[in-house]
Amino acid sequence: MIDISESVMQFLLALIVVGPLIGAVLALLPAPPGLKGNSPDQAVLRHGVTVTGVILIAAIALALGFDHDQPSRMQATTDISWIPALDVRIHLGIDGISLPLLVLTALLTFLCALYSYFHMPTGPSPKAFVALILVLESGTLATFAVLDLLLFFLAFEMVLIPMYFLIARWGGEQRAQAAWKFILFTLLGSVVMLLGLLLIGVKSGTFDMMALATDNGRGLTTSVQVIAVLAIGIGLAVKTPMWPLHSWLPDAHTAAPTVGSVLLAGVLLKMGTYGFVRILLPIAPDGMRTFAPYLAALAVVGIIYGSLACLNLAKQGAQGDLKRLIAYSSVGHMGFVLLGISTMSPTGVNGALFANIAHGLITGLLFFLVGALKDRTGTSDLDALSEQGGMALYGKAPRLGGLLAFAAVASLGLPGLAGFWGEMLALFGAFKPADELSRPAFLVFMAIAAFGTLLTAAYMLIVVRRVCMGPRPKEALAAPEAPVLADVRGYEFATWTPLVALTVLAGLWPAALLGLTNPAVQKLLAGGLQ
Repeated sequence: MIDISESVMQFLLALIVVGPLIGAVLALLPAPPGLKGNSPDQAVLRHGVTVTGVILIAAIALALGFDHDQPSRMQATTDISWIPALDVRIHLGIDGISLPLLVLTALLTFLCALYSYFHMPTGPSPKAFVALILVLESGTLATFAVLDLLLFFLAFEMVLIPMYFLIARWGGEQRAQAAWKFILFTLLGSVVMLLGLLLIGVKSGTFDMMALATDNGRGLTTSVQVIAVLAIGIGLAVKTPMWPLHSWLPDAHTAAPTVGSVLLAGVLLKMGTYGFVRILLPIAPDGMRTFAPYLAALAVVGIIYGSLACLNLAKQGAQGDLKRLIAYSSVGHMGFVLLGISTMSPTGVNGALFANIAHGLITGLLFFLVGALKDRTGTSDLDALSEQGGMALYGKAPRLGGLLAFAAVASLGLPGLAGFWGEMLALFGAFKPADELSRPAFLVFMAIAAFGTLLTAAYMLIVVRRVCMGPRPKEALAAPEAPVLADVRGYEFATWTPLVALTVLAGLWPAALLGLTNPAVQKLLAGGLQ
């Protein structure tokens, strides 16, 4: 760790939030003659890599300058009055909960920009594509950095329009329907969420998240907290996505371009669960206790439902889309995150935050790999990839096959990789939830979720067998000769290596992440009194 003054830390956080917006505006301007390179399109794609790279460097510098001895203290804070009449302030800050999400967002966006520089998705002008990616990055980073309820809502909504256009203009088949479904679901959820945020602000007299967290719900009656949790929880649950509000996700993932799927799974889904932890747990604890058993029940239904949907897509003859399968797997994985949050215990909430980061790394890698496979073969249909084409990736493209198998076993929660710890801690949290919650009910939820891990292992191993090992001998004789496949290319290796390395590092050294989140979670659940 390095010693960085508070003023420099404040500047770095402001740069991280505002920098991508400035970059988006510059992306729409004509490139200076000396920077055009071979073409204006190449120049704007290089601009996207440069801006996201600068933001990633700033995020790493912020992490290095972060006081790891006091991760529960809000650091790099900026607090400026913005709309005095409503007492809305530009209030920024990071702690051990938000810092990992900030770095994850900066990393994934940079990797997507780098991937797009070498493999731009088919669609309109790269200018608009780069600008939308940068606006999306700014909104996501702001969501994890702001400490004012209304600013949180604005940042939360800021990502919708860029993602809508990324799906609608650069997506695949049925992209228009998928984009409309995405925007309608999320906007309707957001309207309800805004009402809940306004209710808290009006009844408590402030929108400051730090003041509200320290008050720990003492200034709000139980009935107000229950209504607020219901309203805000619906908006957050749509974005998470929680069963049964998840139906927009498979369509959006299937239609989105590769980088759109990576950002949607790796970053946007985390905004919903982050809201549960940052807003509802500390600000409306009584309301959360009322709804915690129901949240846990819906979470475990999502785990089983997502796994069964994946098993159905993975079976032979189902013509299941591999991108759709991974999207349904996200419903199950985010169910573990919601289960951890619903326990309202330090163990469960830490597990939820760990699972958030692990899911971003592993599912981001999976979508990159499936996108590369689709580029090479022209399809992501599982039957076409296994029986008809006889992909047998281990023999035809061993590095690509090995990476797909690695990502699959990481996703199913193999011990020693990042996917294991979050789910395990969520289950431990359900084994001993907060004192006010029904332990017998949560033991049932724990047992159901544990069964879900077995189903996850089943469908992931089926996918690996069918795609990486190819058809069975009898099917191989009847199958046409498989196309020659290019193995991992240089730019793909550069893009995917950080995700592989961090998946292994988080699995072998979970204390690096838990050391950041645990003190912040302890303080959060205690109402800022520690």
